[in-house]
Amino acid sequence: MSDEALLAGMAAGDADAMAAFVRRHQGRVYGLALSVVGVPAIAEEVAQEAFVRAWRHAGNYDARRAQASTWLLTITRNVAIDVLRVRRELAVEPSVVAEMLISTTNDSDRVADSERITTALRALPREQATAVLLSVHFGYTAREISEQQQIPLGTAKTRIRTGLSRLRAMLEVSHG
Repeated sequence: MSDEALLAGMAAGDADAMAAFVRRHQGRVYGLALSVVGVPAIAEEVAQEAFVRAWRHAGNYDARRAQASTWLLTITRNVAIDVLRVRRELAVEPSVVAEMLISTTNDSDRVADSERITTALRALPREQATAVLLSVHFGYTAREISEQQQIPLGTAKTRIRTGLSRLRAMLEVSHG
């Protein structure tokens, strides 16, 4: 069955057509998602969302404008870029991380600590600050940071370790 026929079936609500379409394209969709976002778990989410959007918009597919696989990969690329944009916006805001790192319950202490952590994070080299934020705030492993940043695993580990060490030293100096 052609991709166009599968898309027509999807537009009519045929779950079997959707399953066949996913089986046919899941490798390429996941591969593209992984190459854009760099983290396998996130690539899986991107692929899933791309297929959901394809299902939802199958009736809008126009074979005169692009092949079905090109249309699907364009959807995938757009979803992946959207995910990266959201993650990047979250990752570069140190005050969000600072708020989560504070364990005191006194609001005035919390504000002062938040400001100290934000200042210290901004004083770190960008690569180290990003690695620390991704690790501490977003729970990324060194391997995931390595994949996302397209750097060797050892470099990711060093950035996390050095960033945390420098952050700790700056906070001890400013607190003590």
